[in-house]
Amino acid sequence: MNNIKKKAYRNTPAFVMMAWGAFLFFCILILIGLYTLKEPLMVKGYYLMGSVGLISSSFTLSKVIRDNQEDEERYNQMFRAQDIDNKE
Repeated sequence: MNNIKKKAYRNTPAFVMMAWGAFLFFCILILIGLYTLKEPLMVKGYYLMGSVGLISSSFTLSKVIRDNQEDEERYNQMFRAQDIDNKE
């Protein structure tokens, strides 16, 4: 008997590629915009720091939101199982 379970992903490979492609595309646009900006290097650095901070904090925020949602689902499943056991 073959009891090996296939790993299931939530997103299709095409969607993952589109998400990473859009991320890279807009990062490149930001860098091109900073390169062509007619301001002193100090101003460009400020905008670059803001962009990098925004990008990294959006990754962190999306991970925290996803983790909280998964924890809530796991918590609800645990108490649903206890409720079923208590009714029997």
